[in-house]
Amino acid sequence: MRGLLKAAAAAAACFATKVLADVDPIVIKGQHFFYKTNGTEFFIRGVAYQQSFSGNGTSTSSNQFKDPLTDVSGCTRDIPNLVQLRTNVVRVYAIDAQGDHDQCMQMLQNAGIYVIADLSEPGTSIVRDSPEWNDDLYNRYASVIDTLSKYNNVIGFFAGNEVSNNDTNTDASAFVKAAVRDMKAYIKQKNYRPMGVGYATSDNSDIRTDLANYFDCGPRDEAIDFWGYNIYSWCGDSSFTESGYDQRVKEFSTYNVPAFFAEYGCNVPSPRKFSEVQALYGDQMTGVFSGGIVYMYFQEDNNYGLVSVDGDTASKLPDFTALSSQLAKISPKTTDMSAYNPTNTAAQSCPSVGSQWAAASALPPTPNQELCGCMANALTCTVDKSVQDKDIGDLFGTVCGLSDEACAGIQANATMGKYGAYGMCNARQQAGWALNYYYSAQGAASSACDFSGSATLQKAVAPTGNCLSLVKQAGGSGTGTVTSAPTGTAPAGSNGSGSGGSGSGSSGSASSSQGSVGHISAPSLNMGFQLGAYILVAVVSGAAMVLL
Repeated sequence: MRGLLKAAAAAAACFATKVLADVDPIVIKGQHFFYKTNGTEFFIRGVAYQQSFSGNGTSTSSNQFKDPLTDVSGCTRDIPNLVQLRTNVVRVYAIDAQGDHDQCMQMLQNAGIYVIADLSEPGTSIVRDSPEWNDDLYNRYASVIDTLSKYNNVIGFFAGNEVSNNDTNTDASAFVKAAVRDMKAYIKQKNYRPMGVGYATSDNSDIRTDLANYFDCGPRDEAIDFWGYNIYSWCGDSSFTESGYDQRVKEFSTYNVPAFFAEYGCNVPSPRKFSEVQALYGDQMTGVFSGGIVYMYFQEDNNYGLVSVDGDTASKLPDFTALSSQLAKISPKTTDMSAYNPTNTAAQSCPSVGSQWAAASALPPTPNQELCGCMANALTCTVDKSVQDKDIGDLFGTVCGLSDEACAGIQANATMGKYGAYGMCNARQQAGWALNYYYSAQGAASSACDFSGSATLQKAVAPTGNCLSLVKQAGGSGTGTVTSAPTGTAPAGSNGSGSGGSGSGSSGSASSSQGSVGHISAPSLNMGFQLGAYILVAVVSGAAMVLL
């Protein structure tokens, strides 16, 4: 008997491994998703799957969350319920990039369930009211891609979720779109299989059209691969027209990438009826929308749950039964990939900057730790080690008030589309650049590198090799365009760097030149730049700094 059990276990393990390897990846063609091998159209029947999670897009000092894809007991408990719901996609909002996802991902694959994962996490995300795209965010987002890239049932990633949610914070979309651009490039650079990078938006009538157009406009290597729509307009016994679904179909009828509901399921009244399921997977919508993701699996205080979890037990709620019943009745008409010739091939036009849209088409630079480290090592005047992170904002205010040219290389003005080459470095490195620029412009006078003890002189390291190439591209004023892709982490010992490691370029030998960054000589302050040509906003949260 034991022999039979061992044989059965071995056979099951072999079968599971085979399924893991053989799962058919989902690919994108035009407005639709398809199974890569058999070419059948893929409609998302999804469920949001993350417990006790508050969405990103707002500032938070906590980065605590529970990764559902490392919780093997939870996956064992929940996947049979997801199968009963005919689920083929789960959306997870934050994963632990260092965690072990193999068992849960294998169980999901065996159940025919794919994953769409958000790249951010609480505490490490693009914050709508003080947006940045920096090396810490780049590393976080890239680490999620590295972790999940080996699983064929990963469809793709969201670079942001409802970051711009009204007309007062649309400038933040430039930073999210930069993340889209850089993560698409990263996937290609790492030679991973094709995986999409998209964005999930709220349903705000003031900005929804501009948002959809902005993320799709411009070069394809900057644009989203798919568009997620968080929409809760169908409540109770609504209808295709009353809910506004008819208008959403019209708006996206010419979109050139897949669009789907990244969240749906209004919970007023409760329990939910999910009558919108028939419309979403019916003939009026399937030519434009590729299904949707119900919010959400776990019952919490917001009362959106399909099940109530207590330890190893998941009790099905009335919402579960209603959703299961509705999904059992759908039979969307599909298109075969080989017979599908996309007609919507043109990108949308970029929205004009105005009273309701504040993001220019020019995007922030790609974070490059090596460049930041090379620059920081090459400074003669820099931030004194005694200065605490919380005080760097005051230092910015002082030096940028004295010289706006000193801060041109670290500015990040999404509305004007102007970005300094060092605007993606960490706050201490940025402050060092501004101090050194001011110091050099003052003829390297010792008093110009003091700032009441907040600044100090150091022995500069002249950049050579790749470091030299990078700082040349950044230019003497720090406003040049660095075209070299990131090749490594910051050089060891770089002043103020948030990470160790070494870059691919040499930091070179010590230099005795005063006030220079390698070949860079500081230009005169009399450049026609008037004080107040741009607004400096210093927002300090830990070491975070945004300069607009």
